Amino acid sequence: MDIKGKRIAILSPVAWRTPPRAYGAWETVASNITEGLVARGWKNVTLFATRESQTRAKLVGWVERGYEEEEKQIPLVSTVLHISKVMERADQFDLIHNNFDYIPLTYLPFIKTPMLTTIHGFSDPDILRVYHDHKDSYFVSISDSDRDKDLPYLATVYNGIDLTNLTFRKKPGDKLVFLGRIHSDKGAHLAIDVAKGCGMDLIIAGIIQDQDYFDSLIKPHINDTSIKFIGPVGPVERDALLKEAYAVLHLNTIPERFGLVMAESMAAGVPVIAMDLGSCREVIADNQTGYLANSVDEAVKAVAKIGRIDRNKCLQRVKDNFTIDKMVEGYEKVYAEIFRREAQKG
Repeated sequence: MDIKGKRIAILSPVAWRTPPRAYGAWETVASNITEGLVARGWKNVTLFATRESQTRAKLVGWVERGYEEEEKQIPLVSTVLHISKVMERADQFDLIHNNFDYIPLTYLPFIKTPMLTTIHGFSDPDILRVYHDHKDSYFVSISDSDRDKDLPYLATVYNGIDLTNLTFRKKPGDKLVFLGRIHSDKGAHLAIDVAKGCGMDLIIAGIIQDQDYFDSLIKPHINDTSIKFIGPVGPVERDALLKEAYAVLHLNTIPERFGLVMAESMAAGVPVIAMDLGSCREVIADNQTGYLANSVDEAVKAVAKIGRIDRNKCLQRVKDNFTIDKMVEGYEKVYAEIFRREAQKG
């Protein structure tokens, strides 16, 4: 079945620009899917995102800037406006690829176009009510570990990253790096404990998502010498940061859904030390591209073993599993299966 002539709508969130300037994981993935489809010869791809977004596909948007980038916006207003405008045009497409969580699913009874939802994570157990109410739709998980047992997934498709934004370096830096949301879920406070435990400098980068957490558990330790906080970083700044990294600390306190930071770090040749929760053991090859830990003490011991890691294997791990091309190849198989099932419906 030749499916590359099908009309595909990629629905991206509107919290940030697609692709984001700095933070914005779901927007990053939506962008990579869109650009990857175009690169693989798909002719009729439309990205629905903020109007200032950037793409080689056709861009359609109604919200000028992301609601996280413009304080005057009410997030829910921008969200429902964006999604409803896409659904008004549903009959112009053969498939809607939803990267915007559960709200688009509520439109399924009113449109004929099939929808594929990539589930980037369940933000709260209560939203499962929406997913369970639409089990006749199509779902993809981003890791085998981040699945709801009651949903009929078509496949797991790992997120793919843009290798052109990352420089592989054989020579390690001399600092520990934390890169991610400043929130207790991501464990920046544990990264501080590890850095102190092994006597190494730490650079913390990321958007502050929980100000109270930052003020109470992170800020008191920042001294701009051994522990630095540099705020959110875009692709260029991230690449420069990874040049300084001896290892990246990803000490999540809840099960990781995928973890783009881990893949990005390995692409730059930087080993990752992560808590053994959720997808971390799917992304990292333990003892080969980094180490899985179950405590701060284990993470400290892992830092001492980083020199054993072959940085070339870190990059190869990404090339084998987490590139844009690998991701889009996976989605092409999912799309083909959806079109096959829809054709059987008559």
